[in-house]
Amino acid sequence: MPLDPHAQFDQSVMEMIERSPIGAVPHTTSYVESLTRLYAAHQVYPSADHKGGHVTARSLAGRPAYFAANLEGMASGQTKPEALESNAKIFDRYVQSLPPGDRPRAELHRAKATGKPSHHRKHHGSDAISVHHDPVHSLFLLPGTGIHPGLPGNYLYGSFFQSGSDAASSAWAVHVHDSDDGASFFEAPDLAAGLAKLHELLDCAPFHMRELEALGFRSN
Repeated sequence: MPLDPHAQFDQSVMEMIERSPIGAVPHTTSYVESLTRLYAAHQVYPSADHKGGHVTARSLAGRPAYFAANLEGMASGQTKPEALESNAKIFDRYVQSLPPGDRPRAELHRAKATGKPSHHRKHHGSDAISVHHDPVHSLFLLPGTGIHPGLPGNYLYGSFFQSGSDAASSAWAVHVHDSDDGASFFEAPDLAAGLAKLHELLDCAPFHMRELEALGFRSN
């Protein structure tokens, strides 16, 4: 099988992007054609941090994902829904990982990423007071891109949540979003299947959201 005649040049373009502080390359025909190939192969994404810049998927591969530290305990019942690390704290950890200059831009996305806080409402029964917990809605952030760039640091954000009030019997969903209106959705029949899909997603990062169709996600 013949070698790709463009492979060496495309490799040098990715190296140039990684060396550039703003992810820039020359605006010449050869570089534009190389970027077209690299974007089609999901090896290069538009930078979320520098307008007109680029970022390589491999440069994002070592970046951490952020999700509830005690999420795993839900599957075994060791972690109660109300004890999950809050979305606000998860987002705090993401923000603190960014360079100081990027943190104010990240804060602009806090409200839509973290959603509404959970409420624990007391109900008076005949014998005792029971507490009703809103369905779990747990934030995660992971490196990647979508139809639009991600949040600062080139992060997508999403939520892992239940569709009913009972964690054991509810269906669960995994949603992923870019910085604007790009979104992908997966629905699981139960908690175990939902957690498995979330782990599969985390293991695949970084990615372009178009690639999630292969994992059973549907896009808007």
